[in-house]
Amino acid sequence: MDMTTVGDTGLLDTLQHEVAVFARRAEQTRLGGVGQVRNSMDRAAYLLLNRLDKEGPMGVKALAASMGIDSSTVTRQVAPLVDSGLVKRTSHPEDGRAVVLQLSPRGCTRLEEVRSSRRQLMAELTQDWAPEEREDFCTLLTRFNHALSARMTVPGPGPAEQPPTS
Repeated sequence: MDMTTVGDTGLLDTLQHEVAVFARRAEQTRLGGVGQVRNSMDRAAYLLLNRLDKEGPMGVKALAASMGIDSSTVTRQVAPLVDSGLVKRTSHPEDGRAVVLQLSPRGCTRLEEVRSSRRQLMAELTQDWAPEEREDFCTLLTRFNHALSARMTVPGPGPAEQPPTS
């Protein structure tokens, strides 16, 4: 089905444009919060620390799988977090050869500082919104992110087959 024929193409054009503007502005500001914590933690670090906080200690492969990225990316992104003391590497309790990543006490403190700052920013940006509007926006943004995530996990069409040459 050609998605440009679904609904109003003007609305779809506006939607794709606003998503692009949002992505640019979010990256420019990192939606980092307010005060001293503003822009003090990049997106990758925040997402990794948040995942370890919510799901607990895990290996690189499990962390990569839960985030939908490859292990080499996690390894590269975790290295500075270990160096700065926000994440600890420990031996797996059942397999001493395997490494488990865990949020350190310093990482927990730092993550909460960043979360608090970002909550304050969200409150400021939506201060004139009704509580229902905040809930609706959160619901729709979550739904949009899930749809994007699902789309990324479904293999796209392969390259067009070329006719045999004679």
